[in-house]
Amino acid sequence: MIHAPLHLRTIHIPQPTDFHRGYPFSLPLMQSFGTLELRAPVTYFVGENGSGKSTLMEAIACAVGATTVGSASVTTDPTLTHARKLGKTMKLSWSKRTQRGFFLRAEDYFGFVKQVEATKAELEEEMRRVDREYENRSDYAKGFAKMPFARELHDIREKYGEGLDTQSHGESFLALFQARFVPNGLYLLDEPEAALSPLRQIGFLSLLKEMVETHNAQFIIATHAPILMAYPGAEILDFNQHPPQPTSYKALEHVSLTRDFLNHPERYLRYL
Repeated sequence: MIHAPLHLRTIHIPQPTDFHRGYPFSLPLMQSFGTLELRAPVTYFVGENGSGKSTLMEAIACAVGATTVGSASVTTDPTLTHARKLGKTMKLSWSKRTQRGFFLRAEDYFGFVKQVEATKAELEEEMRRVDREYENRSDYAKGFAKMPFARELHDIREKYGEGLDTQSHGESFLALFQARFVPNGLYLLDEPEAALSPLRQIGFLSLLKEMVETHNAQFIIATHAPILMAYPGAEILDFNQHPPQPTSYKALEHVSLTRDFLNHPERYLRYL
């Protein structure tokens, strides 16, 4: 299938100068980054912890002004202070700039579920307060007073169902993702597998396929999960090399190590 042109095409980070000192410019990744060309609708950042893939993802989110899910804005979130510094040095090129899509980290997802449920609890308490305060008023007056709270509750339930917290993590993650999805968006996801069982990861791949082929979505995903990395036609960038280099699925250490462990667990467990 022929895909529409990618939204975000290249990411350029100039060589750090004396002005750019300390983290994250001190990361080996940043010393020789140059220009990264994105060539597929789904791009994976793969590498060991500390390789810089999550830092780069956060900086891209800051540079594009991405909408966040479950956290403060990229312009104010204190956990993104270093990413904002790096993002300000980035030069991005687009086929067609988009403001659609979002940035999601695994820890933000869990916080977002709690936030949604807390909002629902507050709205339900407001409804009960109206019942108490309007006990001797007409049903019309009571209904009118409840209306803004009822409308907001309805919108939440329409978007996310009866309760993200009543579903499994995998179910609620997919429900959240589908609810927040809009066509023609750029989606930046950092370790989404944290919320997904192996079976749900396969379901997520199906969702990616639909979004890419039908709705012209572009994804950049940092992950350790071999199942997620298996998306057909994706470009996999190895962050254990500097600058990151394209690699094949079969060449990934994550894949070969997982396969070897599953085939011969005794080799790895006998020294425990």
